Amino acid sequence: MFRFAVVFSILLALPTWAGDLQPRDGWAVHPTTQTFETLIKSVKSAVKSNGLIVVTQASPTKAAANRGITIPGNRVIGVFNNDFAVRVLETSTAALIEAPIRLYVTENADGTATLSYKLPSHVMASYSDEGGEALAAIAQELDARFLAITQAATKESH
Repeated sequence: MFRFAVVFSILLALPTWAGDLQPRDGWAVHPTTQTFETLIKSVKSAVKSNGLIVVTQASPTKAAANRGITIPGNRVIGVFNNDFAVRVLETSTAALIEAPIRLYVTENADGTATLSYKLPSHVMASYSDEGGEALAAIAQELDARFLAITQAATKESH
C-alpha cells in the first residue's frame, strides 16, 4: 500500500499539459500526420515558396529541456515581408504591431503535429477604423497566402 501511495503521489506531481490545440474563433487549425520537426521544415519551405519570409521563431520546448523539463513541441514562426509591411503602414501605423503574423506548430499527444494561426483578417480587424477597406484587402491577401502556405506545408508527402 505504501508503494502505491508513493507512485500515486509521484504521478500527481508530474505536470499535465493542456492538450492538443482545438479549433477556435478567428483561427485556422490544421492537424496533420507529420511529426513536429517535419512540419516545421514543411512550414518554412512553404513560407519561402509563397513569397513570405521567416522573421522570428520562438520555442519554449528547447528552453524547458535546458531546465530539465520535457514539454510537447511548440514553435511560433512569425512570417511577413517588406512589401506587406509598407502597404500596411500606408493604411494604419498601429496595425503594423501585428507583424510578423504568426504560425504556430504544436506537437500532439499522439506524436503528430498541428499547424495553426490566427487568420490575418481576424488579426487586422481591430484596426479597420483606421485602415479601412485598403487594410481589409491586404488582410484578405494575407489570408489567401496563409492558406496556400498551409496547403503546401500539410501535404502528407513531406
